[in-house]
Amino acid sequence: MNTDPSNFSRRDFLSKSLAGAGAGLVLGAPSLLRAANQSTGSDAIHIALIGFGKQGGVLFDCLKNIPGLHFQAVCDIAKTRQDGFRSSSRGHPGASSTNFYTDIDDMLSKEKGLDAAIVATPDFWHSPHTVKCLEAGLHVYCEKMMSNTIEGARAMVHAMEKSGKLCQIGHQRRSNPRYRYTLNKLINGQKICGQIVNANAQWNRSLKASQGISSKIKISDNVLKQYGFKDIDQFLNWRLYRDLSGGPISDLGAHQIDIFNWFLGTAPKRVYASGGRSHFKEREHFDNVMCIFDYDTPQGEVRAFYQVLTTTSYGGGFHESFMGTEASIKISEIAASSAIYREDAAPSWDGLVDKGYLIRKPAPPKPAPSADAVASYESAAPEIFDLPGGFGKPAHQPHLENFFDAVRGNGKLNCDARHAFESEAPIFWVNPSALSQQPIDFTSEHLSV
Repeated sequence: MNTDPSNFSRRDFLSKSLAGAGAGLVLGAPSLLRAANQSTGSDAIHIALIGFGKQGGVLFDCLKNIPGLHFQAVCDIAKTRQDGFRSSSRGHPGASSTNFYTDIDDMLSKEKGLDAAIVATPDFWHSPHTVKCLEAGLHVYCEKMMSNTIEGARAMVHAMEKSGKLCQIGHQRRSNPRYRYTLNKLINGQKICGQIVNANAQWNRSLKASQGISSKIKISDNVLKQYGFKDIDQFLNWRLYRDLSGGPISDLGAHQIDIFNWFLGTAPKRVYASGGRSHFKEREHFDNVMCIFDYDTPQGEVRAFYQVLTTTSYGGGFHESFMGTEASIKISEIAASSAIYREDAAPSWDGLVDKGYLIRKPAPPKPAPSADAVASYESAAPEIFDLPGGFGKPAHQPHLENFFDAVRGNGKLNCDARHAFESEAPIFWVNPSALSQQPIDFTSEHLSV
């Protein structure tokens, strides 16, 4: 059975095919930006915002908090969204002279002195827009998924490496201090979990939160068709269409499956997925998807289970957990949903608490014995600890700060396009596995750039 994910997309919006890996991966920007700005006495980074829908607005709310940014251009085919930028940026010194466009080619041909672009368009436009900007000499921050097709994602890696420009992909947990601390200090540094044998993650949404979007926004049919949308419904609800996105498993699942691959330090060897249209029969994508990834790690085999459910918000919303022989960690962008559990037989963590690595939580009250309980071999309840600290910023802001630090030559990207591709490649095969009702064993052809 042919399970190539490219067969599930009928359009190809790439402006050209980029072959070969090109130049070596560049993690830190050259000093050209600083040299160019020395002539003007300014170290401002001149950026273009490409796409100013809901996610573009989320990113802009973070960008407003980052000093030294000049919002030189905004590009969106919906002029009402350009008005939204004007409203959101009112009074910001970096948006006093922003130019507005409906076409990216027009913008790139007219705007001089741009340093970077923020790409927050629909998934099927991520690759062509990112490639255009890289070829124009701009550094790029692009939202995840990299593309709706694996070929589009590959083209982004090739363009980044050929151009020598930076390309950060918006897996924002990679820059989240809680996630980085947990991986670097606790899992890898203190080996606090022992041997990790299982991982789980979920993103559950209620039916109400999963309804299609409606709006009075006006865009002509000719413009919609020019940019790949059949009608205004596709423009507003592009995540529901197989040509335009990967559906819930990429829209939501990509964030968390990325954490599996990052924390385990390797790609899976197999995926087996199941999905169904439990509520929205007319939609092209499944509204419920479950999948199991099998990993071979230096410590041994790991099985990772993921679910994205459109039924209920019950079960704690979204989080990831890693279960080991000595501890289990539950982690989320929400501090209150994060905790770490020490197994009764594991070495004491008193020293780690004394050093501030962990915060001990009071033990929950032990439930009274049940009269109808049956005899069983029950493990002792684990001790519960908090992961220390938070960062008091919007979730995407540290990742954007990392990008601009790298653009200034003051750091390295936490999730460049190549590393993002290595993590995203297995995700492209979840829907094909669910559609074929067969496991897919990964080869280099499935996962390589």
